[in-house]
Amino acid sequence: MKKETSANRISRRELIASGAALAFAAAAPNLGRAAGANDTINVGVIGTGKMGRSNMDAFAAEPGVRIAAVCDCYRPNLDRALKSLADSGKPKPKEYADFRKLLDDKEINVVIAASPDHWHPLHTVMACRAGKDVYVEKPVSVTVKEGRVMTDVARQTGRIVGVGTQQRSGEHFQRAVEIVRDGTLGKITKVSTWNYENEYPEGIGNPPDCDPPAGLDWDMWLGPAPKRPFNWNRFGVVDDGRWSSFRWFWDYAGGMMTDWGTHLLDIVLWAMNQKGPRTIAAGGGKLGLLDNRETPDTLAVIYEFDGFVCTYENRKCTRQSADGRGYGILFHGSEASLFIDRGGWSLDPETTSRGRETLFKIPPVKSGGSEQHQTHVRSYLECVRTRKRFISDIEDGHLASTTPHLANIALRLGRKLAWDPARENFIGDAEADRMLAREYRAPWKLA
Repeated sequence: MKKETSANRISRRELIASGAALAFAAAAPNLGRAAGANDTINVGVIGTGKMGRSNMDAFAAEPGVRIAAVCDCYRPNLDRALKSLADSGKPKPKEYADFRKLLDDKEINVVIAASPDHWHPLHTVMACRAGKDVYVEKPVSVTVKEGRVMTDVARQTGRIVGVGTQQRSGEHFQRAVEIVRDGTLGKITKVSTWNYENEYPEGIGNPPDCDPPAGLDWDMWLGPAPKRPFNWNRFGVVDDGRWSSFRWFWDYAGGMMTDWGTHLLDIVLWAMNQKGPRTIAAGGGKLGLLDNRETPDTLAVIYEFDGFVCTYENRKCTRQSADGRGYGILFHGSEASLFIDRGGWSLDPETTSRGRETLFKIPPVKSGGSEQHQTHVRSYLECVRTRKRFISDIEDGHLASTTPHLANIALRLGRKLAWDPARENFIGDAEADRMLAREYRAPWKLA
């Protein structure tokens, strides 16, 4: 087993310095030019769907935070947000149907961008330019170049832009990263990530195009995306508790590859200290489901990084797995393998491991996902006050989103691609490079 040294050891302080939940009242007030007179952080929420309300409630639960405004182009979602705040005894915020009016509100310090994925870049960039800090949901973009613009604008404007990749604030994820980096697992040559479930055969169903419902501005919801007839699955907001199905249409998102792959691959990039793969190959497609989604129901991806291979698999038509785990990350080392998900992590030593006795003394860790989200929000708010880099900075979110985008491009082109992580372009493939950006529908522009 590799001996731990000061050069390869990552300290607890290094891991959680930007994410630690320090005493809120002790944090130095520095909210930027839009600070409230009493140092209250005034938050505006753009997108009050399921994830938006979850973020809103988490922010509202923190001391010194007020939800000052909510915005949605779908009135029923806006009403749900108002009810949630009222039910928890919070003051009634301002209401907006057009996010541009919220950004014009000088009272707002922080914007939560929890809109559909295709809106994340515009909402983030415009909020930064309006002098607001931003908490944006993942994936941060639909294309690679959008994420780079978001990162550059955050740096140019000096705004604190954090990403909702909350696993980074989970203490057991931080401990797992230490184990991966300190050599406990030996030489890591393979990392596996996966999501398995079974929605066969109906999936999300196949509703016909129809008129938009009352209370929805469909043109605003589409925004920079191409003009399309209204379809309930494209819009995706239903009352049966599921996550919105806009995720399964290329105009707005990237399927499970970006929806869940971003979370899983973010931890791989972080633990293995990588900015991106060297090559990407992907196979699969819509092979079983009878619904009207466009993104794959079956997908297998192979990434080649410097020194190791990483795979991502998604299945929507069978949940069977060798060990019963429906999703997760597995670091395969020469001395031991480490499995991790939001519930905890565990080590499985190799039968010939020289450090077998030592490894068995490291017990499995159990944790939970809900506290990771709240800790993540609390840590972000501390960074808003101190102006320190957040543990899930926009650049981290950009790289975590880029890696899945590359797989989708390889899948759609049907060939293996070579990638330059430093230049953020493909090597010798102009056709693939054109897929790093997308055209915006007028009058929307990302600049």
